Amino acid sequence: MSFDNSVFKAVDLHGKLNHSEHHTNELPEEPLTVRRGQAFKITLTLAKPFKQGLDSLVLNASTGGSHASEEKGTSCRFGIPDPIGRRDLAKGAWTARADVSRSADSLPVLITAPADAPVGWYTLKATLWGEDKTLATLALLFNPWFSGDSVFLPDEQERKEYVLNEHGLIYRGSSNYITALKWDFGHFEDDMVDICLSVLDKNINYKSDPGSDLASRGDPSYVGRVLSAVINSPDEYGVLMGNWSDSFEGGFSPSHWSGSHDILTAWKNSNYRSVKYGQCWVFAGVICSVLRLLGIPTRVVSNFVSAHDTDASLTIDVYHADEGAPHKESNDSIWNYHVWVESWMKRPDLEANGKYDGWQVLDATPQESSDGLYQCGPSSLEAILNGETEISYDVPFVFAEVNADCVDWLTKADGTDVKLTSDTKRVGKSISTKAVGYDKRLDITSSYKHREGSEAERTVFHYAISEDKESDGEDDSAGGQPDGGSSQPPPPHLIIRFVEMLEPEYGKDVRLKLVLSSESRVERKLNIRISVDGMHYNGTFVATIQSEDKEETLQPSQELSVPIVIPVRSYYKHMLRADSLKVSAVVTDKRHPDKKYLAEDDVILREPPVLVSVTGFVRQLQWASGEVIFMNPLQETLTGMTLTLSGSGLMRQELKYNLPDLAPNNRIRVMFEFLPYRSGMKTLVADIDASIFKDFKGSCAVNVRL
Repeated sequence: MSFDNSVFKAVDLHGKLNHSEHHTNELPEEPLTVRRGQAFKITLTLAKPFKQGLDSLVLNASTGGSHASEEKGTSCRFGIPDPIGRRDLAKGAWTARADVSRSADSLPVLITAPADAPVGWYTLKATLWGEDKTLATLALLFNPWFSGDSVFLPDEQERKEYVLNEHGLIYRGSSNYITALKWDFGHFEDDMVDICLSVLDKNINYKSDPGSDLASRGDPSYVGRVLSAVINSPDEYGVLMGNWSDSFEGGFSPSHWSGSHDILTAWKNSNYRSVKYGQCWVFAGVICSVLRLLGIPTRVVSNFVSAHDTDASLTIDVYHADEGAPHKESNDSIWNYHVWVESWMKRPDLEANGKYDGWQVLDATPQESSDGLYQCGPSSLEAILNGETEISYDVPFVFAEVNADCVDWLTKADGTDVKLTSDTKRVGKSISTKAVGYDKRLDITSSYKHREGSEAERTVFHYAISEDKESDGEDDSAGGQPDGGSSQPPPPHLIIRFVEMLEPEYGKDVRLKLVLSSESRVERKLNIRISVDGMHYNGTFVATIQSEDKEETLQPSQELSVPIVIPVRSYYKHMLRADSLKVSAVVTDKRHPDKKYLAEDDVILREPPVLVSVTGFVRQLQWASGEVIFMNPLQETLTGMTLTLSGSGLMRQELKYNLPDLAPNNRIRVMFEFLPYRSGMKTLVADIDASIFKDFKGSCAVNVRL
């Protein structure tokens, strides 16, 4: 940048050099984007040589415009020589060093922001020889590479994964069928610095007290907490509107999205109106993108069989309908899975000795309010693991998500409820995140809870509830045990389980069998009620698909197998709204009719393949081609089909195609072209929609060469 009629002839911000050294080289060279606690270089071209000891260069770095304050650490005067004389980076002082060994009109200056400086946009100004000049507007980020930063992450491979990687996996499905969704974080797209810092400016604290909010942005725990609120929409008209209904009118189904950048861009381009719609994995993907861009190491985490405990009781009531009884909803719920993020940071607000430092849970999904807003976290994993529910923030809620006990009830036709089982082991299974450096699943359940059924696990559970209430003596027996209350001796234990004959696939009949066994020495006549319901992944009922009652006899020392078939014609139309099939069996021993046994299986249908490929070598800024192939898995013609292609670095906006009707067992092949604009490994995602199904996806890796 050059200046006319000024003692400052030009300023060189060395964007390429600084971005390389500050690990922001995937971003455009303008605006300058650097990290705190680490020097960046600028070179001033002056009207005459700068003489050390005689001349004084005064610099000022400020964030927040008129709200900037030296007292609050959002404005700092420094220079050559330092006009204040401070050198302590922990006290909010910026510093400058210059190479004045040569008498020349070019003055290289190394500037360092303190390791605890608030992140955000900064204006850099200079005063020399009586003239004031604005030199640059730059973005300052957290620095996980600097040991003095509160987000410092020692391992380089983890920094590459949790800060620099734009492509990830989000795990969904059920604990028995864990599927990986490719997610494009896209946080190094050209406009993401501006968008992500705009997200911070929309938080409710900034609106009420901008000076204090800006000053607090040096604390990653504060930044994470306000982002968990502003990513969702109920309080602050934030980035994304949640929707768990059957209608997505006026927007997109949450399953439509394949990445964060399209959502954040739509939010900005609509004058910051909430984008429609999202569910938990979308909220997690978006907040992960923003946190990684800001420099806070972050990973997406999926908890399978996740409890939503609305009353902080650490007990979840689940209702099952008997014959002729209506389906009954509970205030609590069990989700097939729930997705949040973990961010790496120090927590000196909790303990000065670092006990609670490390991974912290942040959840942007609007579930329950905290301090009057729909926000959650940061919750220390150390506190969650040890049941320390008195620790800030929201540890009791997250603890319940992975530890709550479940009580199953059978709702009778007359409206009464009969207790079936109490289960201490159901919740919090296969807690998963993407492995570092590989597209593989890493199980991190042991970071959240001790081994199920162990003495340590039950001790932690009772410690967690002891903070609020005394034990009520509730039965903690394992699932499958009948409820007591009969004067007769209890019958021998009945073991029931589902076995799937083949992997369930969309477009094919689902085949299972119910297997029963007992240690009884006499035959047992059983009534078996088998129900199949379409369910949302968050545990809400969609539709009854089929139900049947069977009379069977279990012979002594033998297994009884009851076949179950769910025809494709029965379920496929419901899967437009449902995410899974819940198959349940309530078994009654006819000699002990008050004894009932329960077994459940959440069936996730494997989606038909969407094959995506590219042709030949792919080079930056040269047209490339690819193809998508899809075969109709149903025995009816598909109508209303659309194809959406996306990928950061590959196409600046989604490519959309309206497809012709597709007859049964026929396939469609779509050729397309794209112009990649960034080099490196990228991910191309294809999404196919139709009038009777939603958002089947496929992807391929694309190596874009220079």
